[in-house]
Amino acid sequence: MRKLLAIVFVVASLGVAACASLNGQGARRGLETRKTEGATAAGANVKRTPVVVELFTSEGCSSCPPADALLARLDGRQPVEGAEVLVLAMHVDYWNNLGWADPFSSAEFSQRQGEYATAYGKDGVYTPQMIVDGVREFAGGNEGVALEAVARAAREPKAEVLLAPAATQTDEAVGISVQIEKFPKQTEGDPVYVLLAVTESKLSTDVARGENSGRKLTHVGVVRVIKQLGILPDTRGARFKAETGVLIEKGWRRENLRAVVFAQERGTRRVLAAGSLKL
Repeated sequence: MRKLLAIVFVVASLGVAACASLNGQGARRGLETRKTEGATAAGANVKRTPVVVELFTSEGCSSCPPADALLARLDGRQPVEGAEVLVLAMHVDYWNNLGWADPFSSAEFSQRQGEYATAYGKDGVYTPQMIVDGVREFAGGNEGVALEAVARAAREPKAEVLLAPAATQTDEAVGISVQIEKFPKQTEGDPVYVLLAVTESKLSTDVARGENSGRKLTHVGVVRVIKQLGILPDTRGARFKAETGVLIEKGWRRENLRAVVFAQERGTRRVLAAGSLKL
């Protein structure tokens, strides 16, 4: 496990409005509309609660490939009964000057990890770091802890997330309709941000330099972009509604893309809702 000095960043507030009311009928239409909370697992009478698993990783870190492999198992096998694991691989950029520049890295992901460190009262960041539903962090390659954390998170109440493709779609852009309702009790005075992450799986790199030189690394759930959709209104029984667009960048393979939407308290970092939709 590699530890580096933390850099504390401040996230700029994005001005996308949330709605305090929702038309429950219209947004449930669409061929790919998905109600993720309470969804039944295929071929089994098991209700699966979405659980967000973030992995802060880097292709320049020799300790990271086992954690990347664990994330792939969580994604592909869905091994925890009652949990639908939604994986987010956040490739940080602070390893890039140490021999290998990770092509999937972003300063934004390093910033997000720094915000977690601040929220947890930590004085540093490290890779690989896994965080489950925003509140449980540990060394990213620890499978036993990961499975226990996912199982515990799946028992927590979550809001219902409904995602659907918007009516207008193109090869270069995808519109998404987002609705979230029936939020569990929130922490008083802690704003709830709704975020959208676009991920791509089946990615690989032949690493030529650095600690993983000579290795072919494979990845799932690599976050290509993450953005804020809005803030939940601070009213009793509030609901969230928004429409957004995702630009498909050159080089992304659409068949491997997924939109992950989740609602997270700003201070505690607790995830109150999550869902996903294939793009």
